[in-house]
Amino acid sequence: MARYTGPSCRLCRREGEKLFLKGDRCYSDKCAMNKRATAPGQHGTKRGKLSNYGIQLREKQKVKRYYGLLESQFLKTYENATKMAGMTGENFLRLLEVRFDNVVYRMGLASSRKEARQLVTHGHFTINGKKADIPSMSLSIGDVVAVREKSQTSQKFKDIMEKSATTPSWIESDVEKLEGKIVAMPSREDIDLPIEEHLIIELYSR
Repeated sequence: MARYTGPSCRLCRREGEKLFLKGDRCYSDKCAMNKRATAPGQHGTKRGKLSNYGIQLREKQKVKRYYGLLESQFLKTYENATKMAGMTGENFLRLLEVRFDNVVYRMGLASSRKEARQLVTHGHFTINGKKADIPSMSLSIGDVVAVREKSQTSQKFKDIMEKSATTPSWIESDVEKLEGKIVAMPSREDIDLPIEEHLIIELYSR
């Protein structure tokens, strides 16, 4: 299955809520959800009552779109979560949060997860001093993510240095050095997205 390349706002309209896929634009008056919040398509205004399966499916699709994953990547993350000790739902969200591209976004080094993925694949970052360009890499406590020295001179990162981004408690960030260190694994309370992970677990457990 190919990655979705259509309008990001269409995905938000499909889910009926903002997914914040376009960074700063989502917080502005230009956001499509402020103008037309109906589902896309000819019958978008007619939202019928969903079955239990439909509710579970929509929650899965929403979270996939939050993090920008393909179905195969999403399923593999779930399978890895089932093999870990503890609650599968929390493990699942934790694995999504410690993906390389999401950590870059959480550090405030990109305005959206989509942009973070693009910056990673273009080789702008290092992990523990070594160049890394695989967005799906899973990071661990003690890993240091930093902008490559030759990339720090770009206007993109110069602008970031002038902003005061808020990072979650599990990341220790140094804006002046354009780097951050994972000091703990994210807890459920650290994940501020409106996600009901139990619906996804129920769907995959069918």
